[in-house]
Amino acid sequence: MYQSGDALCTQCEAEGFRHITWYLDRPDVLARFTTKIIADKSKYPFLLSNGNRVAQGELENGRHWVQWQDPFPKPCYLFALVAGDFDVLRDTFTTRSGREVALELYVDRGNLDRAPWAMTSLKNSMKWDETRFGLEYDLDIYMIVAVDFFNMGAMENKGLNIFNSKYVLARTDTATDKDYLDIERVIGHEYFHNWTGNRVTCRDWFQLSLKEGLTVFRDQEFSSDLGSRAVNRISNVRTMRGLQFAEDASPMAHPIRPDKVIEMNNFYTLTVYEKGAEVIRMIHTLLGEENFQKGMQLYFERHDGSAATCDDFVQAMGRCF
Repeated sequence: MYQSGDALCTQCEAEGFRHITWYLDRPDVLARFTTKIIADKSKYPFLLSNGNRVAQGELENGRHWVQWQDPFPKPCYLFALVAGDFDVLRDTFTTRSGREVALELYVDRGNLDRAPWAMTSLKNSMKWDETRFGLEYDLDIYMIVAVDFFNMGAMENKGLNIFNSKYVLARTDTATDKDYLDIERVIGHEYFHNWTGNRVTCRDWFQLSLKEGLTVFRDQEFSSDLGSRAVNRISNVRTMRGLQFAEDASPMAHPIRPDKVIEMNNFYTLTVYEKGAEVIRMIHTLLGEENFQKGMQLYFERHDGSAATCDDFVQAMGRCF
């Protein structure tokens, strides 16, 4: 947990939760979390955490409390807490089953006029995941918090994504086309993690490409379906050839599933993300769209609510040739 401006934020992936409290800080240890936050209301009017808001109230001396409950088992790296004072953009999304999901986007005071594109991107992501993969959002509320000093690009904490404001805020007079496309892509990527990463997570960090490579593939397909498939494919290949190939030709070369590690945070590489996505794309090409979707359905049926491995994914796909 750290301070970003006047707000308090968390970043627990990969091994940050152990610095908040004692816990079995491993991705294969899943639990249902209930979180009660108490703070000075004048300084921290918004108290956010994972799941659904189930209770709130006022206390003496200007303090207040909010209780959150996440009904889905998750590893502690997906825990999140944010306390601060924000402007809020609110909207709703109706799922294909008819549930109304509240959407809330929290930004620093004065930045609300730069938030609408992020909200549009979120709604497009939710609709696309239902249409292309048949995956529906599972909580009553989905929140995004944008802060200037977030120490990663974005984080998919269950129901409470935390973003660097670079990937949320945009206005036509100051942002480029690339800024808008990056916001759409990154918001999609973090939303898609709700199933590929959160509902089905990793047995251990050596399996990181199981969630990241798969989710990069999904966000690439999202961008291709909403934009130009040819332009997006050229952009993805240029990233591979210009950056990932260089990594593979360097002393940093490693497989998409590394077999040893000194520092876990060094796993977050172009090889694990981008090359991992290319391996998923290879499977998609071999199976075709219809069989690939059957494999995805089988993968979720077998492993929803559990910690899986790369081999588990390949075996599910192998059943659908």
